[in-house]
Amino acid sequence: MDISVIVPLYNEAESLPELTAWIERVMKEHDFTYEVILVDDGSTDDSWRVIRELAANNPALRGVSFRRNYGKSPALNTGFSLATGDVVITMDADLQDSPDEIPELYRMIMRDGYDLVSGWKKKRYDPLSKTIPTKLFNATARKVSGIHNLHDFNCGLKAYRLDVVKHIEVYGDMHRYIPYLAKNAGFDRIGEKVVQHRARKYGSTKFGLDRFVNGYLDLATLWFTGKFGAKPMHFFGLLGSLMFIIGFIAVMVVGFGKLWNMYHGHEYTLVTNSPYFFLALTMMLLGTMLFLTGFIGELIVRNSPTRNHYEIKEQI
Repeated sequence: MDISVIVPLYNEAESLPELTAWIERVMKEHDFTYEVILVDDGSTDDSWRVIRELAANNPALRGVSFRRNYGKSPALNTGFSLATGDVVITMDADLQDSPDEIPELYRMIMRDGYDLVSGWKKKRYDPLSKTIPTKLFNATARKVSGIHNLHDFNCGLKAYRLDVVKHIEVYGDMHRYIPYLAKNAGFDRIGEKVVQHRARKYGSTKFGLDRFVNGYLDLATLWFTGKFGAKPMHFFGLLGSLMFIIGFIAVMVVGFGKLWNMYHGHEYTLVTNSPYFFLALTMMLLGTMLFLTGFIGELIVRNSPTRNHYEIKEQI
């Protein structure tokens, strides 16, 4: 099969007939063999009924319905597990992504040799309250991930080689960072294509401003797990050791300072009367706790069933 199109959706009953008809027209024009996997993320409207009716008239359509709303990442991960096409295309169901982009995305994967191609909605029809935070978010993601050629990490329109989606796990809200997940899995041939951004035709957006806060937290998590997930002692142990050493030196300085004053006949005061003593002691305690955290993390990693799981590209 040439292409699998995965469409995660939530309350998009109005747009589904137009979207699926558009996809079908593009596929027939370019003679692609294809499947469309519609993942209903617990919609409360008639989305699932519409999907069942559409699938009854088009054997290329497949549907999955969640019992409740889990989020976009679980919907994509489910679609990835079911996909069988040589190239996997993801797009949103709100008609803001154009299926006319599919042939060029397919070509970039199959002929240009990319593992992943991400869309870039260079000209957007969103308000400033959304576009400005998006620019800041993408700039931070480029810096942290090291993928400097992507302008829009969160664009729903992406194309993947089938191997990519079978070797990454999208969980939580990590759909924003699929290129970063792919890079961490060893798929570093990542490209970008300028795509058309269409104004929403039906309904309203399902995302609020809280996604930007959550996005930064998820980025920090992904950076840490990618860099220190298999070796937590390298982070916690080093930081804890530094804090303990600094605290220990500070305690020694305070203590010797008191002895020096006594030796030269100055008035004797208890070491514990100095606030610096308590600050130094706190540093030593925090350092010890961080070191033990790293040690416990190492024990967890050592007993993890995936501790020696490595992605093998080829074997002969």
